[in-house]
Amino acid sequence: MSFENRREILFIYTVKDANPNGDPLNANHPRYDQETGQILVSDVRVKRTVRDQWIREGKTVFVDAEPKTMVTRVDELKKSLNVASGKEAIQGCLDARLFGVTYAYKKESFAWTGPVQFKWGRSLHQAKPELIQGTGAFATSDNAEQRTFRNEYLVPFVALGIYGVANQNAAESTGATDEDVEALSAALWDGTINLITRSKIGHRPRLLLEIVYEQGFQGLLSALDEKVSLTRNGQPLDVDEQLSLRSLDEVTLDLTPIVNQLATQTENIQNVSLRVETGLSLEGLDQMKAILKDKLKITSE
Repeated sequence: MSFENRREILFIYTVKDANPNGDPLNANHPRYDQETGQILVSDVRVKRTVRDQWIREGKTVFVDAEPKTMVTRVDELKKSLNVASGKEAIQGCLDARLFGVTYAYKKESFAWTGPVQFKWGRSLHQAKPELIQGTGAFATSDNAEQRTFRNEYLVPFVALGIYGVANQNAAESTGATDEDVEALSAALWDGTINLITRSKIGHRPRLLLEIVYEQGFQGLLSALDEKVSLTRNGQPLDVDEQLSLRSLDEVTLDLTPIVNQLATQTENIQNVSLRVETGLSLEGLDQMKAILKDKLKITSE
């Protein structure tokens, strides 16, 4: 049975001395809003993190990162899941049930809008990508006196906010369940921890907030990532403070605007879960506890 309760998700993580999401058409430069100075992360990158974690856990996914055609992948799934149609094969995949899919082959075609949709992630502050240069391991020829040079980009430090919605209406088509959405939440956190590659090591989950609404509720608080900010001594960071930020130990994460909106929707909220890194300084947490009471579950990591 598909899930029936709308959910909103806010995920905050930090990246230090790494590339959050390189643009392959721009020398792998970190995606970046030149007007606001914010680092960007695509929804595709977020889903990649989640899918990779599901693969580690042995869950069945449609997009398994292997170079193959869609038809080949569907044939593999038909065999492993012991089903006859492409639709049955794809419905057996966790990522297709949550993120959606478009399929067309011979006489069989369908398109699902994914119940889970993410906005592009944006940093909570201005940050400046850096170009790092170094030497390669090998020379261009056996007789060369100098090895090749390499260039790469990284961000010294950035705190990123990711916002997502789990839409119960679209779940009716894909068959996504409550267990599926819970697997998504877990994979956001654990998948970020497991981003251990040369360009991605330095990723660290900090906060995961999930609001589960009562059945029948069709509204949203909306754009939770835009309702959090970083402060120091109760004041917003100025531009120099934002650019020089290298740790969340130096600042407080202010959730007050979210808490104020939660207060207006308590009758529509079934429960709220907050997974937070131990030691993270939060403004508004006591107010959240008072408003939500037994509807709030907090887990410290």
